[in-house]
Amino acid sequence: MNLVNLESVSHAYGPKPLLSDVSLGVEAGERIGVVGRNGGGKTTLLSVIAGAVRPDTGRVTHNRGLRVGFLSQRDELDPDATVKEIVLGGLAEHEWAGDQRVREILANLIGDLDLDARAADLSGGERRRTALAQLLIDDHELIMLDEPTNHLDIEAIAWLAGHLAGRRSALVVVTHDRWFLDAVSTRTWEVVDGRVERYEGGYAAYVLAKAERARIAQAAEERRQNLMRKEIAWLRRGPPARTSKPKFRIEAAQALIANEPPARETVELMRFAAARLGKTVYDLDDVTLHAGGPGSGPLVLDRLTWQFGPGDRIGLIGVNGSGKSSVLRLLADTVKPDEGRVVRGKTVRLAHLSQELAELDPQRRVLESVEEIRKYLQVGKKEWSASQLLERLGFKGEAQWKVVGSLSGGERRRLQLLRLLMDDPNVLLLDEPTNDLDIETLNELEDLLDGWPGTLILVSHDRYFLERVTDRCVALLGDGKLSLLPGGVDEYLERRAAGTALTARMAGATTTTTTTTAPGTAGAAGSPASAADAAPAAQGGLSAKEERELRKELNRLERQLDKLSDQETRLHAAMAEAANDYARLGTLDAELREITAQKDTIEAEWLETADRLGD
Repeated sequence: MNLVNLESVSHAYGPKPLLSDVSLGVEAGERIGVVGRNGGGKTTLLSVIAGAVRPDTGRVTHNRGLRVGFLSQRDELDPDATVKEIVLGGLAEHEWAGDQRVREILANLIGDLDLDARAADLSGGERRRTALAQLLIDDHELIMLDEPTNHLDIEAIAWLAGHLAGRRSALVVVTHDRWFLDAVSTRTWEVVDGRVERYEGGYAAYVLAKAERARIAQAAEERRQNLMRKEIAWLRRGPPARTSKPKFRIEAAQALIANEPPARETVELMRFAAARLGKTVYDLDDVTLHAGGPGSGPLVLDRLTWQFGPGDRIGLIGVNGSGKSSVLRLLADTVKPDEGRVVRGKTVRLAHLSQELAELDPQRRVLESVEEIRKYLQVGKKEWSASQLLERLGFKGEAQWKVVGSLSGGERRRLQLLRLLMDDPNVLLLDEPTNDLDIETLNELEDLLDGWPGTLILVSHDRYFLERVTDRCVALLGDGKLSLLPGGVDEYLERRAAGTALTARMAGATTTTTTTTAPGTAGAAGSPASAADAAPAAQGGLSAKEERELRKELNRLERQLDKLSDQETRLHAAMAEAANDYARLGTLDAELREITAQKDTIEAEWLETADRLGD
């Protein structure tokens, strides 16, 4: 049953048509992710579907009595109302306190806020979380969200994805967070040139289907096809590999990326980075750091000794307020450690992209502001002009001659990032570089960073981007240390969940058991990983240790599948050579059937293990 129908809808702002003769519908229970270029019409499409904007032509029909919840990019809250009044309305305390769903929403979105605080006194991120909590507490048949993950940390994003996937409401969401798209969407809409192209599945399926269409039509530009194939290669190698995708999808992806080189030539980049940087990049020696200066604010690092080497590509993870930006400022030498010392290599040429937009001359043209740094830049084996790089990051044609003062926040951020790259640094500190970037621009940035040799330290809540451009992750878990995460973001979430469960158990312990549950004793007993092993599985779920064992089994089965695929390829080649030797062909064919049977058996084992893991 369709909840909303659009019939021949068109809409334009000024001379630019954003929607042209669009007809589509939103069905009950459907979860749709909307992607496309910034300024391409995604927000307009949402506003038209929600009824907030009347189209120039065409008709929009809602089911009678349809309850729509719409989170726009602008959080319009009564400045004099309190958080409690906005989120809970007139609900009595016993009504909302006794509702587990409401308590969960409050805890995960606004648990750190004072419910009596006025909206006028909230930061932008706090206003956003308050508006999101207000929407989720209400009961809607259709939820429409425009960039809901802005200002949320990785844990909150993971919670929101699970919450939305568990609701019965239909969902239409605009977001540049590709992990989030894959987690919540069953269909993907791409808004491009006034049309809405529709694809089955989340972001991974969208990328694959888009590449398949491009291959069949042979109409895409060569460079863009290469970018798409690199993206698919990443999807094949990364965490989403061989999950519950149908077998034909796996085979189609394997055919598309046959002979595709890795996204980064890691060995070559490491060699080049070492030549540019030498042996020392950053050495932290017994460093103590507080977020608010010596002895004030939360403790970020406690007598930490650590090394960042040439060619390291590290993602820094932690909750909001854990001190990630403080660590970057420490490395950038804009703050000093309370104690200890930071040794910086003599050859380090640093570029630091902070969350604050640097001052740019508002009178200069975009191209001029880049060329004043450098006109050409060598990235990997290719030389790029300032104009070519601007085009890659979304400044096409006349956009390069815009006055800087007329740029949006997202455009300024792209310009600031490119100016940093044009200065040819060998160390990049990036603090939330993906803010306000659309998916196509993110793909271009990822491809650009693939060929950039140097040390990269990245802070980002965009989980996909984080895992795509870095080689390993470290976390600030509140213990003053940098904890290495071999399992990436999944391991971080496991450790955080185990730590929360452990804290809850200690808080509920009686005085007769404090000798075994006191924080100091627990800390001495082992690392967060051992706590995760010890934590019991949730009802109907797996413990962290069981999950790791299953992931090891998946890896083992994948290695076997890879070996069998190699044998299969060799047998096909041998059969081609023995085309006229029927006896030899019979022998090879028997071997091939045996290999195929083994592959089928192992794939069945893999799928069974993946189902147990819940991937």
